[in-house]
Amino acid sequence: MTDLDISEVARRAGLPASTLRYYEERGLIAPTGRRGLRRQYDPGVLQRLALIALGRTAGFSLDEIARMFAPDGRPDLDRGMLTAKADELEARIRELGVLRDSLRHAAACPAPSHLECPTFRRLLRAAGAGASRGRTGT
Repeated sequence: MTDLDISEVARRAGLPASTLRYYEERGLIAPTGRRGLRRQYDPGVLQRLALIALGRTAGFSLDEIARMFAPDGRPDLDRGMLTAKADELEARIRELGVLRDSLRHAAACPAPSHLECPTFRRLLRAAGAGASRGRTGT
């Protein structure tokens, strides 16, 4: 299979060319060369970009994602790091479930004021405690 032009990679990956150039700058991908002024990539870059996208969706930083590749560019996933991220996501899912349920309750609560609702007050206390621990929610 022949190399792909940067615009073709961008189209297939659903990313702007500027993101590809940024990933290149960060050492996450590398062009095989140039045709004129346009970067060319091996078709395997699409799988690498898919792994980067999966890592970003899971909440890994670009530095963490970079460590998921062996020096030859093949995926070399640290199972311990994956397990730790899965545990982190599981905890976050539980937190979000509690938040969802609390918001649904607050939306349907018959109390005259949300501040009179014990469930809503618990939600406020929990949010305040999270803020005091430096939690930003993202």
